[in-house]
Amino acid sequence: MKLLINGEFREIEPVETLPELIDSLGLSGAALLVEHNGVALHRSEWSECSLKAGDQLEFLRIAAGG
Repeated sequence: MKLLINGEFREIEPVETLPELIDSLGLSGAALLVEHNGVALHRSEWSECSLKAGDQLEFLRIAAGG
């Protein structure tokens, strides 16, 4: 499955949902923001987000500091 992740095309094992992708990439969901095909997703929408080849995803980590 080929996805555009943070501006780079990546070939990954097929996954059906966003949580599966997050797990397969080894990302921590605790401080993570996700945009799917240009739409920012609320964490409660992640499990409903179906993925298909060619989708565009942006993952951003929330960092505190000053």
